[in-house]
Amino acid sequence: MYKWRHLVENFFCKLKEFKRIAMRACKTDQSFSAMIYLAAAIINSR
Repeated sequence: MYKWRHLVENFFCKLKEFKRIAMRACKTDQSFSAMIYLAAAIINSR
């Protein structure tokens, strides 16, 4: 259980590196979720 929690917390920490997501500058829910998917793809490709 702790292992999965640690992975999720690290993922959110990495997401905060993307300033636009941290500030929630997107106007719609759809564009906000698209930015999260894009950031997740970038993080996964590193």
